[in-house]
Amino acid sequence: MKNATTKKQSGKGQSGKPPKPYSDFPLSPHNSGAWQKKIRGKIHYFGRWGKTVKGKLTRIPGDGWKEALELYKAQADALHSGKTPRESTDGLVLKDVCNGFLTSKTRIVASGELSQRTFQEYRKTCDRLIAKFGSNRLVADLASDDFEQLRADVALTWGPYRLGDEVQRTRTIFKWAYESGLVDRPVRFGPNFKKPSQSVIRKHRANSELRLFSAEEIRTLLAAASPALKAMILLGINCGFGNSDCSSLPQKALDLDSGWVRFDRPKTGIARRSPLWPETIVAIREALHLRPYPDEKKYTGHVFLTRFGKPWVRVRVDGKNAPINSITLEFGKLLKNCGIQKTGVAFYSLRHTFRTIADGVRDETAIRLIMGHADSSIDARYVERIDDGRLLMISNHVRSWLNIPAHGGEKMTKKVTKKGGAE
Repeated sequence: MKNATTKKQSGKGQSGKPPKPYSDFPLSPHNSGAWQKKIRGKIHYFGRWGKTVKGKLTRIPGDGWKEALELYKAQADALHSGKTPRESTDGLVLKDVCNGFLTSKTRIVASGELSQRTFQEYRKTCDRLIAKFGSNRLVADLASDDFEQLRADVALTWGPYRLGDEVQRTRTIFKWAYESGLVDRPVRFGPNFKKPSQSVIRKHRANSELRLFSAEEIRTLLAAASPALKAMILLGINCGFGNSDCSSLPQKALDLDSGWVRFDRPKTGIARRSPLWPETIVAIREALHLRPYPDEKKYTGHVFLTRFGKPWVRVRVDGKNAPINSITLEFGKLLKNCGIQKTGVAFYSLRHTFRTIADGVRDETAIRLIMGHADSSIDARYVERIDDGRLLMISNHVRSWLNIPAHGGEKMTKKVTKKGGAE
């Protein structure tokens, strides 16, 4: 048999395999991203050193060798004697917590109380916990130093906002295990496993680029956008709509004759109401006129559909439930074509821009109604309605800032787009 070091092997991720952590480490890295060892003529795998990200095998933090070694030691005696190793029965293991948690959340997704996007974030957190600690790690053995190292690893990759979200999701998973009776006491995370402080967040924001568009940039985007994307851009800067807002906007929420949209936020269910600019109304009518036929009956009421007749933001139904955000993709192409390249700026930055410019009116309560933000103040309990004039003042202020060239209305195209058309 030829020495493997004398011949270049083929295989995904070959050049990115990690070295052994020390010379007599009993395992070796496999091209699939797992740690391996040949025992009694058969290859066995113990944990992973890498995972596939966007089609590329990438090493995980720490290469997972400690967890792999722990699993190997637990199974070595049985494997070397030709027996099938038994799973740990001394207590609850991490994979059981993650599987139970995700199963529970799947039911909530089915009832419409949890979005697929949030579910996917929970799934990624579970994957990260298992990659870090090992699927068979006893929950009772997890200690504060484990979570402190986990937080440090995440902080190397993500900023304070995403770090805070990851900390909260991790706490939620183990809180679920305790409240479900799977463990008899809460997990001890230690004093340092917490969200970044407000001072850290403020410093991060001070050193980051503003997630804002200038009025000139928005006008440039509007001039180059397709009819559907143009209408969504206008909803973003006119009403503070985000990606999911535009994708799930129903036609019944629009009153184009009087120029208003009343659409509770899909994310929170908070009431939202906003005036529509003349330009926004024209763009929406154009997008509706060109809208492809819906792929399924349940999409009939959507204002915006892709050229395949599906929502612009959805979850791919293929077993993986991967999220698809066509607005992000198409808007990214538009930014590039228009020569607008800013770090951290995307479609959702239109919502940031609206909120920033609207602040010039200094009517926080009315702005919150347009944005769909909750008002947790005591006074909010006594506010029964907000006068339309206040909302119009905010809307007109932002429109004046944008300074869209005046026109007498755009001519409607006669083309009827069928399923599979341009938009």
